[in-house]
Amino acid sequence: MSHFRLGIVGVGKIVRDQHLAAIEATPGIELVAVADPFAELPGIAGYADLAAMLEAEPDLDAIAICTPTHLRHELARQALVHGKAVLLEKPPGATLAETEDLKALAEANGSVLFAAWHSRFAPGIRRALDWLKDRTVTAVTIDWHEDVRVWHPGQDWIWAAGGMGVFDPGINALSIITQLMPAPFFLKHADLEVPENCQTPIAAKLSFSTADGVAVDADFDFRHEDPPRWDMRIETETGVLTLEGGGARLILDGDVVIDEPEREYQGVYAHFFELLKAGESDVDIAPLRHLADAALLGHRRTVEAFIE
Repeated sequence: MSHFRLGIVGVGKIVRDQHLAAIEATPGIELVAVADPFAELPGIAGYADLAAMLEAEPDLDAIAICTPTHLRHELARQALVHGKAVLLEKPPGATLAETEDLKALAEANGSVLFAAWHSRFAPGIRRALDWLKDRTVTAVTIDWHEDVRVWHPGQDWIWAAGGMGVFDPGINALSIITQLMPAPFFLKHADLEVPENCQTPIAAKLSFSTADGVAVDADFDFRHEDPPRWDMRIETETGVLTLEGGGARLILDGDVVIDEPEREYQGVYAHFFELLKAGESDVDIAPLRHLADAALLGHRRTVEAFIE
């Protein structure tokens, strides 16, 4: 069996909550080093930064970039230039240009690059795809609400440029619906609520439409008291599909057909392992493109309202 040595950059909440257990459960991937100036893991070689880790651990096969979003582009480039495969936490970059640059660099170097949209690996997603493939979607409603104090405690970077605010969880919903929808959809209207002294929204209402007029409406909100509400309803001509809990619970025409514990990151690392074996990349920028449109249209509307 193939065996790959992994290093992680950034040892924050998401790594401790999700990555470590998923790596442990993935045969063929071994965590051997971490780079973080403020944190370390017992029993794992630790370095102050990526450069030090690459110098001390030349046999690393892959690097997982799990830092705040605005730091990922520079770090991923550094890893790719050193010939390492790269896994990017979501979103894969602070901008489309950054992500496209990494994709081009990986292609030029023949390196593996994986934009890890973890919500696509939720338990109900594969069955949802199968159920929808022979049906015509007529409407989509998304409610993605959570308490920022619970899910991003003390993480001030989320309110700065590149931090994305409520789009940080909201992009998970968009990663799911861009996979499930058989036809592309396009932003028509965006209302963003940006707190004073912040550069990113705390809430957003987005209205999309397909070329055939199918509405896709999304409501993201960081002011929701725990537990979170990560739900979407997909109406078709012959029935209704509902995903709850971020995709852990699948309901078809009122019947619960899947209700399983969340294990998205096990799917992420299982897929990464297959990409490493095949020497292939997986970089879908569709969810990030929708948020770029939302930021552009939403902020334009805010400026227009201020002028009026």
